[in-house]
Amino acid sequence: MSAQLVAPQAASADVRPAGPVRVLLTRIVAMCLVELQKLRRDRTEVVTRAIQPALWLIIFGQTFTHLRAIPTGGIPYLDFLAPGILAQSALFVSIFYGIHIIWERDAGVLAKLMVTPTPRAALVTGKAFAAGVRALVQAVVVIVLAAVLGVALTTNPLKLLGTALVLVLGSAFFCCLSITLAGLVLKRDRMMGIGQAIMMPLFFASNALYPVSVMPGWLRMLNHVNPLSYEVDALRGLLIGTPSRLLLDIAVLVGSVAVAVFAASAMLGRLTR
Repeated sequence: MSAQLVAPQAASADVRPAGPVRVLLTRIVAMCLVELQKLRRDRTEVVTRAIQPALWLIIFGQTFTHLRAIPTGGIPYLDFLAPGILAQSALFVSIFYGIHIIWERDAGVLAKLMVTPTPRAALVTGKAFAAGVRALVQAVVVIVLAAVLGVALTTNPLKLLGTALVLVLGSAFFCCLSITLAGLVLKRDRMMGIGQAIMMPLFFASNALYPVSVMPGWLRMLNHVNPLSYEVDALRGLLIGTPSRLLLDIAVLVGSVAVAVFAASAMLGRLTR
């Protein structure tokens, strides 16, 4: 009798619906695969997106390395700059994801996704980490270029994995920020203008181009609340071995992503009205 009772219970456990964590992970993997397929179909995007980081490294980096106008504590300025440009390239990839989701809304794709049992947080998280996948592809191009220019980057596999983690977290945050803004403006042309308006302030209000010690007081305050600064600090510590607060940097990025996913999930409903 007990064996007969156990068998139906085991069978019912086998057909139990997938839990929210499994749904979330499945959606993230699916969105990442979609992004990889898009990159495979249009490989020129990687090349065109590499032009701006290349200009920063080749022209700005090498010029200021010879000028020695920015104090970097004995580190060649090009080495100091490379992690900042790496973070910048990931920012530029992810900050326009709001335009993508507005396009999906206009095409009816988002409405179809919203009526599925998939949680909103899973949809947003999938988009966020898909942005991270694109950022990693872009990062390979930037790192190879930096190495060709003579930047002394680490070859430690663990530090390179840490670099990938930091880039994914930073890209996920800015992707969710972009989706949140898209839920506020609702129009692609407005989102394009806002994306361009916030990219450079985020970049210049971080430690990507210059150390915190040379910033004026008001800029230091902005730097302390700018997630891009924590991303750059972690990347410098991992890639070129400068002193960094790695645990704090990652903790801030993880917390920022969690808040951004919540905010972006709340805005999905407004996008589909």
